[in-house]
Amino acid sequence: MKKIDFEYERSQLVQLKECFADPLLEVMNILNEIVLDHPEAISFAPGRPLETHFQVEESLAALHHFVTVAAGESGLDEKRVWRDLGQYNRTNGTINELISKQLALDEDIQVPPEAIIVTVGAQEAMAIVLAGLFEPARDILLASDPTYIGITGLAKILGIRVLPVSAGDNGVEPEAVEQAISSCRSVGTPRALYDIPDFNNPLGTSLSLDRRLRLLEICHKNDILLIEDNPYGMFNYSGEKLPTLKALDKHATVIYIGSFSKTIFPGLRLGYLVADQHVEHGKHLLAKELSKVKSLITVNTSPLLQAIVGGILLKNNGSLQPVVRSKVGILKRNRDVMLECLAKHFRGSSERVQWNHPNGGFFLTMKLPFPFGQDELKRCACDYGVIVCPMRFFTLGQDRECQIRLSFSYVDEEQIDEGVNRLAHFINDRSSVRGMRPASSCHAQSSVPESAGRKEK
Repeated sequence: MKKIDFEYERSQLVQLKECFADPLLEVMNILNEIVLDHPEAISFAPGRPLETHFQVEESLAALHHFVTVAAGESGLDEKRVWRDLGQYNRTNGTINELISKQLALDEDIQVPPEAIIVTVGAQEAMAIVLAGLFEPARDILLASDPTYIGITGLAKILGIRVLPVSAGDNGVEPEAVEQAISSCRSVGTPRALYDIPDFNNPLGTSLSLDRRLRLLEICHKNDILLIEDNPYGMFNYSGEKLPTLKALDKHATVIYIGSFSKTIFPGLRLGYLVADQHVEHGKHLLAKELSKVKSLITVNTSPLLQAIVGGILLKNNGSLQPVVRSKVGILKRNRDVMLECLAKHFRGSSERVQWNHPNGGFFLTMKLPFPFGQDELKRCACDYGVIVCPMRFFTLGQDRECQIRLSFSYVDEEQIDEGVNRLAHFINDRSSVRGMRPASSCHAQSSVPESAGRKEK
């Protein structure tokens, strides 16, 4: 096709919203460009599963299974069910009962189907919550810091103020939440706290049971909602699997966000929102009211894609455990290999370089003896052939300058070893140029438990 060149006699200048000047909104583009510019580099940057984990063809077969079951239960002809999958359907979803069952089986979360909104990925669930519950001129979002920029960046675009709540070695600290609630009341109303308590992105940390209970108590006492984002909870590699905040929730304090991107595959773009709070003196569930927002964002979530997930759940008696079991084994091995390689390539460097030991998920945190930002990111990729994420990309504060996030979900064992080796060369060379400084001299707050930097016994 012939390319058409457009010429303009004059170009009208468009005034952007002030938030577009915020560097936070550039993070995704920066990471995408650095990967495209250096395709030969080993990347520990993507927070995504490796394609070899996907079972796309089998998932399409599950679609046929869903149609057969749906036809049998409804008494409709299968052709009619197929046609219905091509049409608009209920705003809040068509597989809500199956998701309700899966949550009960896999997470011990007991919620009725009508409390669930099936969304276009977890990202839409966040958009619905922010657009539906926050008055920008009044309400404030508290967010554990550092955190997933998908919600903090979206809040900025919507004009919602975000107050960071500093996370420590083991995740967000209840005392910091209490202090943040008290501090922000003079300038606005704290509406909700956002956190990823299980295998946090970007830190890799997990909240203890005591902290979970304390957070619920604090939020309930202060009439604040707790937004729990749980994309990684089923990827537990060691230690006891802790109950989600929603499973512990006795006062409908928690709004729960889930996703099938990590458990099945991201191309589905399917997530869900659990909002079982009551509104208008108990007449309606919050999910019913939030359907008004959903209907204006995406109208509805693709019934065809919902049927794929529905078929997978039906084939596995409502649980996702059989689906993730093999993935958990592979990712656990990746985590172990990364920890082994860090111990090997940074032997004798515990004074300068440290890292934490995540019990699950996709990420770990590494602390360096020097600040790591965009310049270091580019130098590391260009001259050493390895890509990592500066922790400052995920924070609203200034105390993570000397930390990076390493992802072990999108690489194989050989790449992990070579990538860590390259990273070690970069850090050693950079440390020599800047002068040998212990990690503790950097202003970054530590995310490293006592066992960090040592090979697991």
